[in-house]
Amino acid sequence: MGNFLMSRDALSNIDGAPIHTFYSSDAWIEGHAEDQLKHVAALPGALQVAGFPDLHPGKYGPVGCAILAKHLYPTLAGSDIGCGMSLFELDIVPRRIKLDKIEKRLRQLGKPDRVDRAGLLEADGLPVDLWPTALGTIGGGNHFCELQLCRDPIDGILDTSRAYLMVHSGSRGLGNAIVMPYLERNADCLMGADVNVYLAAHDQAVHWAWLNRLVIAQRAAEALKADIRLVTDNVHNLIVKTADGFLHRKGAAVAGGLVPLAGTRATESYLIDTSAKPVGALSSCAHGAGRKFDRRSMRGRISAKKSSIEALRRNGFGGRVVCEDKALLIEEAPTAYKSSRAVLTDLEKSGIARRLATLEPLVTFKNISKRVGR
Repeated sequence: MGNFLMSRDALSNIDGAPIHTFYSSDAWIEGHAEDQLKHVAALPGALQVAGFPDLHPGKYGPVGCAILAKHLYPTLAGSDIGCGMSLFELDIVPRRIKLDKIEKRLRQLGKPDRVDRAGLLEADGLPVDLWPTALGTIGGGNHFCELQLCRDPIDGILDTSRAYLMVHSGSRGLGNAIVMPYLERNADCLMGADVNVYLAAHDQAVHWAWLNRLVIAQRAAEALKADIRLVTDNVHNLIVKTADGFLHRKGAAVAGGLVPLAGTRATESYLIDTSAKPVGALSSCAHGAGRKFDRRSMRGRISAKKSSIEALRRNGFGGRVVCEDKALLIEEAPTAYKSSRAVLTDLEKSGIARRLATLEPLVTFKNISKRVGR
């Protein structure tokens, strides 16, 4: 069993904020990711940093961490503001599922539809011209919509007699449009009026991202001819103003209730209870397996041969992957990620989470749509 680092330790800079890590010495953590943790801990106004077992290097800072600071840093939440995961229960009985039919129906998510996006935005109190054509689309990268089966449920939150739908997506191009002006003028740390202007746009993007996940789920449910019920929605890219400062989460779920912990399209996901909220975790938690290898390096790790690509469209549970983009299949191959089971184990041992159910991937839809316009 690995040892846990639960207080200020070797990761902290001498003059930096305390770093609390919630992973064992057995966890796959890149040195560059820990270097990035040290960097954010040394930022002006940094008060406390928490790193989780899905920690890996990011473009503007580590992914899988939470940072409490006196000042607001837009890059610490990243460009996909409001990205999160929703879990829905479907009134579909697992024994009646026919994979060929499910796969065919979920392909509708990548096709044009008749959704009244302006009407949905207006009904939710958002501007009707707020990136309407992107609403209800998954996007690229690690985003997905996945039909799942429940195994070993605890406490009756989930049920093995129902199928579930997990949706992972964010604010699409909207979040990037919010962050880019600050990057272009090198405004890493916001002060004065900039804080309120950014937070207003940020909160709107978080709202839009939630609506996006809901519309994706509704489109999937309509294609599957099923009714849906929301189990939980949790955001892992956001900034919240608190009494102590600004709490930045980048790839860190909001702890305190039910959290979907995503695996890969070939490994289990989990529903976890995060109500314990241990000291130092900044009311945050890992949100998934976390990358093991970056996207570029995956192109040299997996063959682009037809047989290799076809193998990536199946998983060990007998499930399917719907994705016509070969590059995306390779970049997001299961081997690019850490073990979701190992991440869960570290979370349980550190007192952050308790497993409520295991979710096996049945059909995973990976979007290849480029629609990110207004």
